[in-house]
Amino acid sequence: MAKRTLRTRLCDLLGIEYPILSAGMGPALIGEKTGAPVELVVAVSEAGGCGVLGAAGFGLEELREKIREIKKMTGKPFGVDLLLPKSITSEAEAKAGKTDKGPPAKMRFSQILQGLPRTHQEWVQKIQKTMDLPDVELTISPDLTVSHPREAIKICLEEGVPLFCAGLGSPGFMVQDAHQAGTKVLAITGNAKNAKRMVEEGIDILVAQGHEGGGHTGRVGTMALLPQALDAAGTIPVLAAGGIGDGRGLAAALVMGCAGVWVGTRFLATDEGGALPVNKERILRATDEDTRVSRSYTGKTARSNTSRFHELWDESGLEPLPFPAQVFVSSALLSGFLAAGRLDYVGGFAGQISGLIKEIKPAHQVLEEMVDQAIDLLTRKLPENVIAK
Repeated sequence: MAKRTLRTRLCDLLGIEYPILSAGMGPALIGEKTGAPVELVVAVSEAGGCGVLGAAGFGLEELREKIREIKKMTGKPFGVDLLLPKSITSEAEAKAGKTDKGPPAKMRFSQILQGLPRTHQEWVQKIQKTMDLPDVELTISPDLTVSHPREAIKICLEEGVPLFCAGLGSPGFMVQDAHQAGTKVLAITGNAKNAKRMVEEGIDILVAQGHEGGGHTGRVGTMALLPQALDAAGTIPVLAAGGIGDGRGLAAALVMGCAGVWVGTRFLATDEGGALPVNKERILRATDEDTRVSRSYTGKTARSNTSRFHELWDESGLEPLPFPAQVFVSSALLSGFLAAGRLDYVGGFAGQISGLIKEIKPAHQVLEEMVDQAIDLLTRKLPENVIAK
C-alpha cells in the first residue's frame, strides 16, 4: 500500500512529513532524567513528526552534548524545549545568577534546601523523619538550564537547533537572534490574551494548550481555547495541545483550523518515553479523572498523576514557593519516597488523556496509528457521516 499523506503548512515550515510534535517534557523531580529524552526525540522525528527534547533538567554542557547526540542519530528536524522564568528579561538578574562552571556536584537534598525558607525546610524534615525517608544524594549540575536560560538559549542557537520551544514563559526577547541563526521559535499559551502577545513578539508557531494537558497548564479547556487562539494568531500556525492522544484528536484539531498537534502524555507512555516506570503504570491504570492540577510540584499550576503527595502538601498549610524553588521542595520528598519504595506518594506529569492509554508502545507506532486514524476520519468517515453543501 502506498504511504499515506497528511500534510499542513506546518510540515513545510519545519520540513517534516506529518503535523505532529512530541511535547518537550521535562523531569518531575531534580536528578531524574525523565520526560522527553534523546531516544524519544529521535524516534518521533524519524517517524515523520518532530521530536522535542525536554531540556529543563540538564546542565548547560549536558544540553550541548544531548543536541549533538540527536544530530548523530538523525538528520531529521527536531526541537529543544526550555523553561523561561520571568526574570529572563532582566540582564542584571541574569548576570547575578551566573556561577563558575565545573563538574556536576554530589550533594544531598538537605544541603539544597538550606537556601529555602525555614518553614519549608522544617516541613520537609518533619515528613522525612515521620516517614523514615532517606536524605537522598544526587548529582546535580551547578549550571542548570532553568537557572541559566540565556546561556542555554545561546547553546541552542550555536548548535543550530531547528526549533526552539519555550515550554514556559515568553521567548519574544530572543526571536530576532533565533531567526538570524536559522532557528524557528515556538511558544505555548493557555489563554487568548497571551496568544496575541506572543504572536506580536514575532514567534513562528503557537501552541494553544488546554486545561486538560499534563505538566504546566492553564485554566481554559482545549475546545474553548483553540478557536480563540486561532483568531488571536492570525496567520501564525497554531498547534492544539491538551487532551490529544490519538488520531481523533489530531483530526479534530485540523478541522478546527490548527496546523498540527503538540502531544505529551501519549508519547510519555511509550517505550522511549522518559517517565519513571511507576508513572507509566499510573497512566495505564488511570481514568480520565485520575490526574490533578496543583502548584505543589513546581510553584506553578501543573497537572500530574494523583498521588498521596498531594494530600501531604494540602495538609501542610504552606504556600508554594516561586518557580523553580518549589521544585527543590517537592524533589526532596519525591526522591525519598522513591528510595523508600513508597510509590503511592510518587506522581509524575500527565494529562487527562491518560484514561485513553492502555498500552505502552514504540513511539513510531503511536505516531503512525495517529496519522492513519486521522486520515481515515478525514477522508472516509467524515464524508460518510456529515453532509455539507
